[in-house]
Amino acid sequence: MEFMEVVKKRYACKKYDGAPIDPAQLDAVLEAGRLAPTAKDEQEHHVYVAESPEALAKVDQVTPCRYGAPAVLIVTGNAAKSFVYPGGQLNAGLEDAAIVATHMMLAATDAGLESVWVNNFNPAEVSKVFGLPEDETVLMLLDLGHAAAEGGAPLEKHTIRKPLDQLVTRL
Repeated sequence: MEFMEVVKKRYACKKYDGAPIDPAQLDAVLEAGRLAPTAKDEQEHHVYVAESPEALAKVDQVTPCRYGAPAVLIVTGNAAKSFVYPGGQLNAGLEDAAIVATHMMLAATDAGLESVWVNNFNPAEVSKVFGLPEDETVLMLLDLGHAAAEGGAPLEKHTIRKPLDQLVTRL
């Protein structure tokens, strides 16, 4: 798929059919995350793949937003090991994790999967339930799977976008 076609096609899928994901599709998504750029190429993010029934039950404990997805990626950043901006006020840990997550969302579309960036959860609770390292912060959960035949389509507002001149200021 051409890049702009992927960008236009990708939407927040909120109903999955629950069918398993082909391992090659999942590997393509994870590889896109591995290749994503990070500040100073430190690569201090981590991706946890929840796909076993036990892991998915834990996801269901921490968010109501799995929507029947057969796999959920838990994306974390590590502020303690990531690049700090000059001035010391900003850290690239979660920024890098967001870049990784975005690459994986677009790769999912390219691989024939749907996804949704889930932010309806308590990061500390996710860390506790999954026993994640203390120096990692959970940025997001990424539901992955195939859209359900009914109710798995983009929301009505998906194609409504503000004009470019309302979002961009040329200096």
